[in-house]
Parts: sequence; C-alpha cells; structure tokens
Amino acid sequence: MAFGDDESVQQPLIQAKEITIHGRRNHPWMVYLSTFVAVCGSYEFGACAGYSSPTQSAITAELGLSTAEFSLFGSILTFGAMIGAITSGPIADLVGRKWAMRVYSAFCVAGWLAIYFAKGSVALDAGRLAGGYGMGAFSYVVPVYIAEIAPFSLRGALTTLNQLMICTGVSVSFIIGIVLPWRALALTGLIPCAVLLLGLVFIPESPRWLAKRGAHKEFEAALQKLRGKDADITLEAAEIQNYIQELEQLPKANMFDLFQKRYLHSVTIGVGLMVFQQFGGINGICFYVSNIFEMAGFSPSVGTVIYALLQVVITGIGATLIDKAGRKPLLLFSAVGLVIGCILAAIAFYLRAHDTSEKAAAILAVTGILVYISAFSVGMGAVPWVVMSEIFPINVKGVAGSLATLVNWFGAWLISYTFNFLMEWNSCGTFIIYALINAASIIFVIMVVTETKGRTLEQIQAAINA
Repeated sequence: MAFGDDESVQQPLIQAKEITIHGRRNHPWMVYLSTFVAVCGSYEFGACAGYSSPTQSAITAELGLSTAEFSLFGSILTFGAMIGAITSGPIADLVGRKWAMRVYSAFCVAGWLAIYFAKGSVALDAGRLAGGYGMGAFSYVVPVYIAEIAPFSLRGALTTLNQLMICTGVSVSFIIGIVLPWRALALTGLIPCAVLLLGLVFIPESPRWLAKRGAHKEFEAALQKLRGKDADITLEAAEIQNYIQELEQLPKANMFDLFQKRYLHSVTIGVGLMVFQQFGGINGICFYVSNIFEMAGFSPSVGTVIYALLQVVITGIGATLIDKAGRKPLLLFSAVGLVIGCILAAIAFYLRAHDTSEKAAAILAVTGILVYISAFSVGMGAVPWVVMSEIFPINVKGVAGSLATLVNWFGAWLISYTFNFLMEWNSCGTFIIYALINAASIIFVIMVVTETKGRTLEQIQAAINA
C-alpha cells in the first residue's frame, strides 16, 4: 500500500464524526471519553503552573520565606519539568501511554500532598519539584496519546484540547486562588489526578503502541473499541500494522539517530517549533503579566483577569479551526499577531520611557499584550504540540518527543529567568527582540513546516521521513 495515496486509505478511515454501517450509526464516543480522561493531565499541568502566582503572599507570610526562597519554590517547577521531559518518552514507550499517565499522576499527587503538609521550604520545594516532573511528562504523553487514538479528521481539534485545558487549569488556579487558602488550593490539584486515575480504568491503550509491542489481539480490540463495535477497521489496522512492520526493521533509535537524514526533517520541525514557541517571549510575559500592566500604568488585577479569560476563549476557538484551516495557516496567522503585539508593546514602553503621552502608552501596552496572548493562543500555543505528536515515527517518537519537550522546558526556564533582567535593561528593546524572533518564526513555518491536516499519522511520517 502506498502511504502517500490518499484515496486508498481515506475512505475506510472516514469514521471521524459518525460511521454508518448496515443502517446503524456509530459515534466515536470512546475517542471523546479517552481524550477527556487524558486532558485531565493537561488540566493538572495548568494547575501546577498557576499555583504559585495567587499564593505567594500567603505562603511567604505563614512560613516566613524570603523572596529568594519563594523564587526557588516557583522556579524549581521548570527543573522538574525538564527532568520529566527527558524521561517521559522512554517511560511511555516502555510501559505504555496509560501506565505512563498513572506514574505521572502519582508524582503530582505526592507533590500536592507535600505542599499541603509543608512546614518549611524543604517540603515545599520537594513537592514543587515532584509536581513539575509530572507536569513536564504530561506535556509529552497527553498529546501523543490523543494523536494516536483519534481519527485523522478529529486529531487536530482533539489534540488542541491539551492546550485549552492547560489554559483552563492556569486560569482556574488564578481565580479560586483569590478566595482559597494556599493549602486548600493545593488539595484542589488532587481532583484532576483522581479523575484521570479513575478514567484510565475504562479507556483503551494506544492501538499504535500495542501494535509496536506485538500485542496484535489487544491492538485490534483497542482500535475496534475506539472506532465503534460495528466499524470496519480492517484497512486502518492493516495500514498501521504495515507501517509498524517497516519501522521494526530499523534498529532501535537513540538520541544520536535523530540526526540521521531519515529523521532530520521531522526533528527540525518538532524542535524548531518548540524553540520559536518559547523564545518568542510567552513565559516571560505570562509569568510577569501583572508587573507589565503595572509598569505600563494599567490596573494589574483587571488586566490579568482579562488576559486569563481571553487565552481560554481564543484557545477554544483555535481548537475548532485547526482541522478546517490547517496547521500552517494557524501558525502563520499566530506568528504575525505575535509580531504586531510585540511591536505595540515596544512602542508603549518607548513612549513611557520618554514621558510621552502616558495614557496612550497604557492603552498601547494593554492592546499589545492582549493581541499577543490572543495570537499565541490561536496558534503558536497549541499547534506545535499537535505537530510534535504527529510527525515522529513511532520507533523514534519516545526519544524525539523527549528532545522536543526538553527544548520547550529549557526555553520556558530561560525566558522566564531572563525576562526581568531584559526589562531592566530596556523594556522597549525586550519586546523588539521578541518581535524579531517571532518574525523569524514566520520564515521557518513557510519554508520548513509541513502541513499535516487531513492525513493519517502513517502518511505524515512516511512523507516527512522518506
């Protein structure tokens, strides 16, 4: 079977929204249930990321922490996430996607309990490190699992729910953190873990992982369960099995193998998108958005609430568009918006630095930041994770996904660490630097990124890694 021959595979695989067989209609409800369970890990990611902002004053006051001690508590999350990124791929390949999510949930549960019972900075930091590990690992395994279970016509939208739930978790932590004590807020982080662990009992393992492990009966049972009991899975199963057999003839991949010509294109796309996602400034702006609004002369509380709500709404809109508009158009639209947002913010801080029209500076700053987060949420926030989950062949997916996720988290740490120093150096120049990086991402997307809309994973990977 030719993997590039769309017509030979698309017709039997059109089981996306409903399947009609012998007059009976099947809806892919198991795909939706499995996605819902998996994105509880994404919500957990957001809950971990959003925890420190609303709790800073309460924790430092009750436990007598210095600013440096709380800064360590906040930043150690990204170090845990980098460790999670390194190990997430190999663990998910070894024990399966479901058991990997159980392991990562256990780390998050242990982390929240350590924070809840903490009497000093050591327990706080240990809990934050454990939560960061789970968060970094979830950032890999959730989009990969969803991509491997979803029909191609739903894959983009369902994988984008990963980013939507991350944004929701962050926003909910911001909002309920205003009224809940910090220990009680930590306990709320256990809820998505509980839902995830319970849900994993009822959903199937990734059929593609089962096929790779040679569990043929379990593979067919899982695929049938996902597509519906009356669905004809013969051709889809055959395509997956044939592709797996091709990959099994290759030697087991390691990190150095990723730079072979066969995989270089997919690695360049996956890692490159993660570089541009982070180095365009998102975590510096996200972590310090209140301070940015304050520096610009705008109410930080009002600005932060608008920011939090806007990113959830726009991410939801992006999820509805990704399988219609495609990955590349959303990335390009997003990158252009990021450039515009950065330029507006740069102009605002230039005016403020020269004591020119403070009212106009405040309006431009707020407009620029809101344009920035809207543009990021519609494309550059979610789409790199979707593409990452699609482009790597399953024999290198673990190590390649770990590399891309590690790069992402390293960028998150570096940008969040350097942002305040850059703003002290030159606030206008900071946003000009980010504008230039986002402008470079436009060129990268046009010249390097391959469109993956409307194609099976096997077709995508065969085309990119030919």
